[in-house]
Amino acid sequence: MEKHLGLKNLLVLLVLLLSISISEQLQSSSQANILSRIRNLLNNPNVLSNWNNDTDVCNTEPSSSVTVICYEDNITQLHIIGSKGASQLHNFSIDSFVTTLVELPSLKVLRLVSLGLYGSLPSKLSRLSSLEILDLSSNFFHSNIPREISSLTSLQSLILDGNKFTGRLPNGLGSLVVLAVLSVKNNSLDGHLPDMLGSLHNLRVLSLSRNNFTGDVPDLSGVENLQVLDLEDNSLGPKFPQVSSKIQSIVLRNNKFTAGIPEKVQSYHQLEHMDISSNRFMGPFPPSLLSLPSITYLNVAGNKLTGMLFDDNQCNAGLDFVDLSTNLLSGRLPSCLLTGPKDRIVRYSNNCLATGGGTQHPFSFCRNEALAVGILPHHHKHIPGSKVVLALIICGSIIGGVVLVCATIIVVRKFLAKIATPRKTTRSIVENAASTYTSKLFTDANYVTRTMKLGSLSLPSYRTFSSEELKVATNNFDAATFIGNSSDDQLYRGQLKDGSYITIRCLQTKRKNSSQNFMYHIELMSKLRHNHLVSTLGHCFKCYLDDSIVSRIFLVFEYVSNGTLRSWISDKHARGRLTWTQRIAAAIGVARGMQFLHTGNVPGVFSNNIKITDILLDQNFVAKICSYNLPILDENVKEQKSTRANYEEKTVVYDFGVILLEIISGKQINTKNEVRVIQNQLQESIMSNAMSRKNMVDPAIRNSCSDESLKTMIEICCRCLEQDTEDMPSVEDVIWNLQFAAQVEDSWRKDSSSSDASPISHLYSFKPNLSRNSNNNSNGTSV
Repeated sequence: MEKHLGLKNLLVLLVLLLSISISEQLQSSSQANILSRIRNLLNNPNVLSNWNNDTDVCNTEPSSSVTVICYEDNITQLHIIGSKGASQLHNFSIDSFVTTLVELPSLKVLRLVSLGLYGSLPSKLSRLSSLEILDLSSNFFHSNIPREISSLTSLQSLILDGNKFTGRLPNGLGSLVVLAVLSVKNNSLDGHLPDMLGSLHNLRVLSLSRNNFTGDVPDLSGVENLQVLDLEDNSLGPKFPQVSSKIQSIVLRNNKFTAGIPEKVQSYHQLEHMDISSNRFMGPFPPSLLSLPSITYLNVAGNKLTGMLFDDNQCNAGLDFVDLSTNLLSGRLPSCLLTGPKDRIVRYSNNCLATGGGTQHPFSFCRNEALAVGILPHHHKHIPGSKVVLALIICGSIIGGVVLVCATIIVVRKFLAKIATPRKTTRSIVENAASTYTSKLFTDANYVTRTMKLGSLSLPSYRTFSSEELKVATNNFDAATFIGNSSDDQLYRGQLKDGSYITIRCLQTKRKNSSQNFMYHIELMSKLRHNHLVSTLGHCFKCYLDDSIVSRIFLVFEYVSNGTLRSWISDKHARGRLTWTQRIAAAIGVARGMQFLHTGNVPGVFSNNIKITDILLDQNFVAKICSYNLPILDENVKEQKSTRANYEEKTVVYDFGVILLEIISGKQINTKNEVRVIQNQLQESIMSNAMSRKNMVDPAIRNSCSDESLKTMIEICCRCLEQDTEDMPSVEDVIWNLQFAAQVEDSWRKDSSSSDASPISHLYSFKPNLSRNSNNNSNGTSV
């Protein structure tokens, strides 16, 4: 009986397995049949010659023309790319074609490019409700874009370039809340742009060029992630579009914009490409556009921009193309445009510049043209009795000057009395500095504040790397290129084709994460570029073959070659020891890097637990922070976005105090107990004499630093390590005091006729202002 029962169960199992196999075969056969019908409807192009009813569709070899990707035996991606410039298909029925396509309900990616498709796009396309990417570019579709397309709520990319669509953009596109790319270039669309574009908060690329759109561009300042805005060849205007500060590319060429360039554009620190040529822009040209920290391409030709350029206007070192031609500019062409890289293209003809010979108009031409368009220059009108008025003005000026001098004397006296009274602020550390130094600092013209220019970082633009490119750079991740690893990642050293070295950080992800889970952090890291950060150059996502889920992330950083700060301070096997001036410079660099992390982006990055081993030195001993502690693989990615800015700044200041403690003492510090012991020793030395202080510092530098500089460093270090956060300084206060220590050291060396001149004096020259409130963040530094 039991044998019969077992046999019966076995038969049931076999029947079940057989039915599943038959079902899968039928499903595969059904999908193969659908693809075969698609091939026939496309008039049997050569690229689809291998498709037939017996084709194993989920195991076909992908190519540059045809790719089919399946997930759990369902087709999820279909890519068919025809020849460029393909002609319109004969006897083609778009209705039959779409009717066949919707029999693949699991499609997430549909790319049908350059296939000669034509007709009015049927509304039934909306039945492909799982679509995330739809690319129908370079075909012959006409009539309106169907409003039903707005029901594809999972759509992330909509690309309809190079067709013959007419009418207006559907208002319903505003319901596509996850849409990141909207591109309808080179069609015949017209009318005003719908306001709904301003509600697409995830939009990164908006490309509407070569259409017939008119009127003002809707307010896009709320589209915080917008990076590319391409409106070329329309009839838009007159106002300059409002966009967020994250914008990277603005193309407004050949429209009807007539207003001035808004002041806000000068704060677009991520802007790389700007083309506003062939419009009617009026008003002053802001020379600061030439020195935007990320700018590489600037074209303002063919407008009515006015203003005077000067020989010493600054330029970004990465600026590759500049066209200022056919405007109303006067003055001299900035010398930085004439002395830049050999491959830089600079055009400036048809202005009124003193540079350029016969290609320039006389100054009167630009003046008259400016008057003709209503831009009034400064000028004087003849007024009856002007000599009397002039005499009164001169007398008034003399009297006013006397009053001003008297008032200045009174204010200075009050100011000096005020700074004589100690205040409980961080900057009170330097108020008791020896008068021989402070008087020199106040009177020496060499110490007038000069902000560090950080806009000219010689780094390539952030980009996406291909996995093949990284394999070549590391010789297929050869063991010889391996640098190190942690629990989450491996580090490799690579060399790109241009000869530059890179560091590659490889992270293994969990199966459930898609690329969108990581994009916030990737985007944030791409913006963290500063002289004192190890900057990210790009990334690469490696995905599983069966879907778009990310399997690995490769982060590409600049390669910093000179080891960690610790290896030059307290390592027993150090190649050498940093001098005191080099240590101060390194400390200033670390503090500036921290300041940029806090204030250079919104929200700020308050990195937790930065150690001295996270600080690298380049070949010029410039300090760079290499760890931002961004939780790339954290499962609570969305949560991190809102909580990162809640890290206490004071925690970062404490971490910096520990680094400063090791810089001063030359002793490795690895525990909190070691921090307390050395801090107490340094604290006691503050009230002692100079000899006691020097006995507490690294023997390698104790005889080559001034006591005033050392005392300032010790005091700010101890304040950073205060237990009560109210007594801790801000990062700005830290930088101020470090700069003071550098200047005191530099003055001491010069006064003692030392041959060891400070390598940092020309970078951090400043004039102390002891009366400033310590909570004022406006510290005169640029990040």
